[in-house]
Amino acid sequence: MEAGFFEGLVDVAVSWLQANIVSFVMAIVIFIVGRWIANALAKLVNKMLIKAKVDEILANFLTGIVKAILIIFVIIAALSQLGIDTTSLSVVIGAAGLAIGMALKDSLNNFASGVMLILFRPFKAGDFVEAGGVAGIVETITVFSTTMRTGDNKEVIVPNGGIYGGTITNYSARDTRRIDMVFGIGYDSDLLKAKSILMEMVAADERILKDPAPVVAVSELADSSVNFVVRPWVKSGDYWAVLWDMQEKVKLRFDKEGISIPFPQMDVHVNQVK
Repeated sequence: MEAGFFEGLVDVAVSWLQANIVSFVMAIVIFIVGRWIANALAKLVNKMLIKAKVDEILANFLTGIVKAILIIFVIIAALSQLGIDTTSLSVVIGAAGLAIGMALKDSLNNFASGVMLILFRPFKAGDFVEAGGVAGIVETITVFSTTMRTGDNKEVIVPNGGIYGGTITNYSARDTRRIDMVFGIGYDSDLLKAKSILMEMVAADERILKDPAPVVAVSELADSSVNFVVRPWVKSGDYWAVLWDMQEKVKLRFDKEGISIPFPQMDVHVNQVK
């Protein structure tokens, strides 16, 4: 029975081929030539993207999409040559595409965000950034996610949608940064002496830039202290080292010079009711 079924199937195929030999050959030609053209156009698009300095990952991905779309059109054209109604096929493909798009909504959002990150480059690999709720050094950027390394050497993979949809702070975007420090002294301490010490210490640190000039000034007469604001400019790579060194050295120097650093105090007055 199976042999008879296959023989009948072969007979039908042979009969159809004899009746449509020209269309069949044309469909094969359309597919072969169309595929060659699709490959050639995809390579051309890739070269244009690379020449336009588009990121290689994004260029390859977009090239793949272009090639897939062209191949779909080639297949539809070949099927049309065979007399197959491609209208319903197009509807099915469109519906399938819509269903897939709805199912992969978050992934498509991450992809679109990845494209924007690669195109506009708010940061690059090696930058220290704060984005998507994570602060760390950017390791790799792909079209779907960004890998970052935190200060304690953890690898964190952040979806691009969470990065591009929020605030991005790039601490490596500029060559220089300003350090903002506040030092408080007691009201009974010598204000001018304290200011002179702070200016001397800032001037003595070779890592602190002369231009822009550092600022040392009284910023506030607070409840328990007279507060100085100290704002030197440094190279971005020296930021943390200078910040930590200055805070330690100022404390030690103030102790040596007898300048007090007060802690918050509260006076409580008790009224005795007779």
